[in-house]
Amino acid sequence: MPTFETLPRFTTDLQHLTPAQRRRFHGVVLDAFVPDLRTGRQFRPGLRAKRVQRSTGIHEITWSMGAGPAERATWQYGPTRRPNTPRVIWRRMGTRDILTGP
Repeated sequence: MPTFETLPRFTTDLQHLTPAQRRRFHGVVLDAFVPDLRTGRQFRPGLRAKRVQRSTGIHEITWSMGAGPAERATWQYGPTRRPNTPRVIWRRMGTRDILTGP
């Protein structure tokens, strides 16, 4: 199981989401993000995982491409605390606006 950490901005972003948005995020993490991290292979296409342009070591996932704006979260890999176990540091959460300060 990967280990996680959150930056204060992520925690603030998360508190500003609606309950439905938080449920979608938790579902994406539990049903897709974590299983893909465990395999060590590429993330599934539905997560639209990629490196954030003009940044070093920051990545994003995007989901909920329905009627409203796409929801996304940015993260970076941190130093592992357990051998062979990825560590994810969640940075920001929200819509495309978060990419101005990922």
